[in-house]
Amino acid sequence: MSDQSRPPNPHAAAPPEAWLPARRLAAAVTRPIERFLHVEAAGGLILLAAAAIALMWANSPWHESYEHLWHTPISLGIGTWGVEKSLHFWINELLMTVFFLVVGLEIKRELVEGALSDLRRAALPIAAAIGGMVVPAVFYFALNPSPPTQSGWGVPMATDIAFAVGVLTLLGKRVPAALRVLLLALAIIDDIGAILVIALFYSSGFSTAGVAFIVLGLVVLVLLRQIGVRPGWNLALPILLIWVGLLQTGVHPTIAGVLVGLMAPTRSWFGREGFVKVARGALDDFEDRVQRGVHDHELVEPLARIAVARREALSPALRVENELHPLVAYGVMPLFALANAGVNLSGLDAGDPGFTTIMAGVILGLVIGKPLGILAMSWLVVRLGLATLPDGVNWRGILIVGFVAGIGFTMAIFIAQLAFADPSLLAIGKLGVLLASAVAGAVGLVFGYLFLPRVHPAVVAHLTPGQVEASSEYWTGAHPLPDSPPGGSAYTGTGRPRQMSGDGD
Repeated sequence: MSDQSRPPNPHAAAPPEAWLPARRLAAAVTRPIERFLHVEAAGGLILLAAAAIALMWANSPWHESYEHLWHTPISLGIGTWGVEKSLHFWINELLMTVFFLVVGLEIKRELVEGALSDLRRAALPIAAAIGGMVVPAVFYFALNPSPPTQSGWGVPMATDIAFAVGVLTLLGKRVPAALRVLLLALAIIDDIGAILVIALFYSSGFSTAGVAFIVLGLVVLVLLRQIGVRPGWNLALPILLIWVGLLQTGVHPTIAGVLVGLMAPTRSWFGREGFVKVARGALDDFEDRVQRGVHDHELVEPLARIAVARREALSPALRVENELHPLVAYGVMPLFALANAGVNLSGLDAGDPGFTTIMAGVILGLVIGKPLGILAMSWLVVRLGLATLPDGVNWRGILIVGFVAGIGFTMAIFIAQLAFADPSLLAIGKLGVLLASAVAGAVGLVFGYLFLPRVHPAVVAHLTPGQVEASSEYWTGAHPLPDSPPGGSAYTGTGRPRQMSGDGD
């Protein structure tokens, strides 16, 4: 290949109108950041850093500036109509709606084509999630049977997916794909439970004042689908209408994101084969026009066809989820942590009513109640024959999933904001969530290194999370591990190696 036909190296040459030394300096600065952001645990690490900054800031000599920042009034409006709320309100009520939109999209995708789309695959994570929600709530309620501390029973029910997956990622090849999918499916069901708890128990009653906005938002959403408008930034209008309506009705407005996410289409227009066919035809057309020496304006049309084919190669729900994920992981969630994790420890008094019971209820619920509930319900459905452990997963793995599921953080703090109107009780609840999440993550990491064996190479190389989600046989342990050598050993759902066949059997 000649130098002229070889494609330009973006790091060796500068684009037109760019200065090469500045280009190289920018690449040197951004390349490590890009590598870090591609690490699976990067979102959890940024979230952890934001929480640490908030905690240090709230306990520093400048703690008053921390409080003042989040109470800064911000107005949004058009013409004579406007709303003025604190920065804290806009983060917790509006920006977190984007977070819940991604949650809704994940739920929809899992229900249609993921681990929850088949009852055989869904039985185990559903049972585990129910146990992981009910037992922590019972722990908390037993220690806080009366108001005003009683209202925090929903706090230890929640699981933070980003942190939980981050811990499993740190365990590397010790974690089989099926165990990771189990955690993801469990966390999705956990999110469904948390959403129902927020809507039913942590909303301020129901008023008909905003029903018209909700109906209008749903009508706009359905109309966009019927005329063939594919989801994207156009979701902002129906979400905003539903958000305003829910705010006026008394239901927590972030539920708007979930509703819109659940209504997102899960069928791609072109699909994989259609993308290849359309893109190849557009590329041939583009090449033909280039050879004929047409003006650049005539190259726009085939490029537009490629762009449409790219957009419609995957389902709209998956595409929008992936487009929003960086915004949520690296923007919304760290900002939420920065605004909510700052607990002024000097303002806490161990002698305050509720200090011991709230702390004990949250910590015991997340650290002990979560793994106990997940392990007990998983064992029960397997014992009853309603589910089986997937290939590569044993009971030690289920216990470790239970521990990392005890990392509540984002959703737990969010529910605490709704559960405790008293600032002192809220601070206690937040501190309990932070301590419990740290302990649960550390215990899960240590137990994982101690008790999870290095998985057979065939499991690591071939049994990917996507294959696990797509195959009921692998998920239910009814299919042999791929590429396992005849007579070789691989871990079964019971955690025991398969018996060797052949002459030595």
